[in-house]
Amino acid sequence: MEVQVIPYKRCDVVKITGRIDSETVPALREILNALVDAGKYCLVMDMTGVNFVSSAGWWLFIDTQKNCKRNALGELYFACLLQRIRHSLELVGMDDFFTIFDTVTSAVGNIE
Repeated sequence: MEVQVIPYKRCDVVKITGRIDSETVPALREILNALVDAGKYCLVMDMTGVNFVSSAGWWLFIDTQKNCKRNALGELYFACLLQRIRHSLELVGMDDFFTIFDTVTSAVGNIE
């Protein structure tokens, strides 16, 4: 898994490539926690290059979403989910917990 953080004026885009599973979640957790600890509460997950998300990955995103939304400070958004990845999010029943955009541009453009 590779992760690149791209700062924008109103959010940070976290571009992820590869698998998000029990082996890669600890490294991704460190990155996401560091962003939130630094006061970055609006995060767009660019999932263009993600081909698999395990339950450990979904739990990480749920925890990060809770931290971002704490005190109405921000939100974690998804962009560019492959259909099978979106389906796995629906299977765990959390598709309504996240705002999902088709493109990174639309995600970044809709953040207030």
